Amino acid sequence: MTQPRVVIAGGGTGGHLFPGVAIARELRARRPGATISFAGTARGIEARVIPREGFPLDLLRSAGLKGHSLAARARGLALLPLSFADAWGIISRRTPDLVIGVGGYSSGPVVMLAALRGIPTLLAEQNAVPGLTNRILSRVVSAAAVTFDSTVSFFGRRGFVAGNPVRPEFFAAEPPSERGPRARVLIFGGSQGAHAINVAMVAAAPRLAADGGVDITHQTGERDVELVRAAYRDAGLAARVEPFLVAMDREMKEADVIVSRAGSTSIAELTAVGRAAILVPLPTATDDHQTKNAEVLVRAGAAEVLPQKEMTGPVLAERLLALARDPGRRAALAAAARRLAKPDAAKLIVDRVLELIPAGAQC
Repeated sequence: MTQPRVVIAGGGTGGHLFPGVAIARELRARRPGATISFAGTARGIEARVIPREGFPLDLLRSAGLKGHSLAARARGLALLPLSFADAWGIISRRTPDLVIGVGGYSSGPVVMLAALRGIPTLLAEQNAVPGLTNRILSRVVSAAAVTFDSTVSFFGRRGFVAGNPVRPEFFAAEPPSERGPRARVLIFGGSQGAHAINVAMVAAAPRLAADGGVDITHQTGERDVELVRAAYRDAGLAARVEPFLVAMDREMKEADVIVSRAGSTSIAELTAVGRAAILVPLPTATDDHQTKNAEVLVRAGAAEVLPQKEMTGPVLAERLLALARDPGRRAALAAAARRLAKPDAAKLIVDRVLELIPAGAQC
């Protein structure tokens, strides 16, 4: 009796990787005997997360080609032959029945070579505008699962709307916790932190401390953790500051207000837990896709947006305090966000995965 073999390629950031983890978990639940492995880089978040999730991780040498300095792009181009050689080795060794690309530059060589070798392939596109890798792959893959209706056109008949798969713990109900008099605020900029948000919060700390109405939990990334801790301590602001928060589902559920970037996976998690949010799109994101992601929530009345160019410390402090003082506004944003959630996204994607896998591999 054979069982399906699936390789999930990509990562680099949590926004690309965690949807892949959600797909892997759903596939494992429905096909317990399936062999599921990941392919990524040693530098990406996958090197830390995938071993903890219990899946094998194969490494390839790869770097980005867009949105970086000239030297970084030259390095990315120089690594391309090695990336394809590593991808060839991974496919030859794993002999997958299907390859899933979840975005990020490491997914490109693996998905492209799988398609050229006649192996069924599926893309998971999280953003309103596909990144360079997925635009290149759009003509060779078997199917593409997208988050937004407007994105289907990039993939033609191969595209279908599933939503961005979120790990099930974000949807799980939590027992109500004791709520103190102060609003709980969660600040995070994705898995690597957001320097601009960190700096704005440093400037906002004295105003927030003087008000006394908020408790802060802040994921800063490694670079800014001591800077932010010192600023909060000097201001006398009640805060917990960490470079990385492992149980993000719990952190979001305990928050009353969230300040974050507008990556698609962060948005999917926000809608899954249903929380009021101030989104600060990354202005240098490829094709400005974070602004387009945020606009979807704004049109639905599900979040507020603060453009980075307008984000000074005083402005951010006042926006935060306005939401902290207005439980009715927070409840309205949270309810609208929850209506946008797609709890069946991973199921819909795995439905298509199982359609694509040859019947002989699913005995």
